[in-house]
Amino acid sequence: MQIDKLRGKQLDQLFKAILSLRDLEECYRFFDDLCTVNEIQSLAQRLEVARMLREGNTYHKIETETGASTATISRVKRSLNYGNDAYAIALDRIKEQESVSEK
Repeated sequence: MQIDKLRGKQLDQLFKAILSLRDLEECYRFFDDLCTVNEIQSLAQRLEVARMLREGNTYHKIETETGASTATISRVKRSLNYGNDAYAIALDRIKEQESVSEK
């Protein structure tokens, strides 16, 4: 796991801070203070690319709809295929939450 190289007190603190956030509004406020708009948009874009790849969309459609480069799409695809299944976990949980809130 590549993240093992980064493990340490500072990263633990960051992840604990993220996990401590209680709702969407707190996430918006925290990430607004923590990141630039471009950094936040890049993270959101990668997650959307992952969602679209899982749904079987073509690179062209993903590139057109998200503005992501083919290099970004390829990196995300590599993570989906050979990574830690984190995109799948997060996307599945989002889908579950959305279906529960629709009921």
